[in-house]
Amino acid sequence: MNQRDYSYYEAHGADVKLDEITSDEYNKQILHRLRDQDLKSIYVCERIDGFDIMEGDDLGWLAYFIGRSESLRELTIDGLYKDEDEGREHRMVHALSGAIARSRSIQQVSVDILSNDGFATIARSLVNLTQLERFYYRSINSNDRINDCVMIGSLLESGINLKKLSLPFCNIGYAGVAALANGLTSIGSSLKVLDLSHNDIDSEALSTLVAALAHCTCLEILDISGNDFSMAAAELRSLSDWLQIAALTLDDFGLRWCSVSDEGMQALIEGAMDNYKGINLQYNHNITASGWRCLSTSLQSERCHLEKLVLSYMDIEDDGAKVLARGLVGNKVLKCVHLCFDDEDHISITPAGWSAFSKVLCDTSTINNTYLSNHTLQELWEGQYDYWDDYYEEYEEYNSIGRELVQYLQLNNDHPQHAARCKILMHHSHLDMAPLLQWELKCLPLAIGWFERAKPCTSLPISYRCESSLLEESDEEFESRILTAMYQFVRGAPKKVLERRDELILVAAYDDKIAVVEEENKRLQKELEQRDRKIAQLEKRLREIAQAARNALEGEE
Repeated sequence: MNQRDYSYYEAHGADVKLDEITSDEYNKQILHRLRDQDLKSIYVCERIDGFDIMEGDDLGWLAYFIGRSESLRELTIDGLYKDEDEGREHRMVHALSGAIARSRSIQQVSVDILSNDGFATIARSLVNLTQLERFYYRSINSNDRINDCVMIGSLLESGINLKKLSLPFCNIGYAGVAALANGLTSIGSSLKVLDLSHNDIDSEALSTLVAALAHCTCLEILDISGNDFSMAAAELRSLSDWLQIAALTLDDFGLRWCSVSDEGMQALIEGAMDNYKGINLQYNHNITASGWRCLSTSLQSERCHLEKLVLSYMDIEDDGAKVLARGLVGNKVLKCVHLCFDDEDHISITPAGWSAFSKVLCDTSTINNTYLSNHTLQELWEGQYDYWDDYYEEYEEYNSIGRELVQYLQLNNDHPQHAARCKILMHHSHLDMAPLLQWELKCLPLAIGWFERAKPCTSLPISYRCESSLLEESDEEFESRILTAMYQFVRGAPKKVLERRDELILVAAYDDKIAVVEEENKRLQKELEQRDRKIAQLEKRLREIAQAARNALEGEE
């Protein structure tokens, strides 16, 4: 059915019976919700999992209610897959472009697999969508991607304040990036998320992109995964330099499947570790031991702000694991290092490699080393607990190593404020008090205070799947720890400290006398305040009596 003129829908919109004009029940429900301002997101396509543009006038009414909706925030347009349906796509695009142009509520538009003409129509209507904040476009079947990028560039230059731009799997190459450059400059002050993954961006295109990003002063997420940067070390260094100059911190930096080399790793990491909170380097198989050493060194830098590092599917073996573990010594910000995913068929790290991380998380050689261990790291793999259940079944002889590692990670995650004390209690049954004796009795209250703060560790629950418990210790056993430590302290105290006991008793007696005097002063002060209040009350009463007497005399006269 041909779409009617907009004036027809405007004239009949208030009293139309949707039961009579829709092609199926699902479409009817969608139109009802749009009309009743009860729909925030809609997916329009020819398939069953979205609004189906079937025969009849469903599409016309859909466009009408989209244009009038005040609640709709997200619109997704999924193109048609059959070449013979070009006319059908044309009707859909024509109807929705008018709806988009009239809308004052839509903030996100996603367009997936339209023809060049279809996308051109939608892109022109987006210029009127001044409230647009997020735009997603994917066009794996487009024959003229460069022209698409030109239109997107024009949209970006139209004055919209776009916050998120996602153009994955468009294969735009250098020409596409060049067409987008001016547009990226125009929205630089508002853009927070940019996704240009899988777009045939080489070193030349990356150089053009970095120049355009110079104006993106609010960028938080950048994804350039799936592009070949094997020969782009210089351009990656330029990207790193830009982040430092702009003083930006990326919450998430996607570099998956980019063939990053050791030189590229060094260019990205050196000097810019305070500019990343999250980096994803999955599937970069070109990185060797040299790259891991560079990364490990950077993780130990005081400037490092990195909180999440994804390195899965990279064949990191025991040597690489040990190098990375050394980088975690002293690191107090990195919480997640994903070395593998729970669905990987083969993990190259053996228990020998995992034990390096276990030692970093809890070095049991001395109490001080345990205290200085890493109490920040919480994850070493995605879906780590499910994975370790399977790992135990296959390698039962290494259960103790795996269980400890899971235990330390979960302790850091669940109770970071107690992690250091818990690890000390777990591995040091008797605390050596000898190092404290050089400060004589001054450290005795501190030692007692430490035990008081450590008391909750005896009953802390943690949510890991290992059968072994964290620390089960009765109150009597914990008190025995304290008494043993205090006995060692007193027994090891220097003789001259014990000889001063009379002096200490005298000081304590004087302290008691001072406390009595202070208490007496408080009592006297309180009595003086009460007397002053009574005097003030009497003075007030006398003034009232005198005033009453004067008033009486004046009345007699």
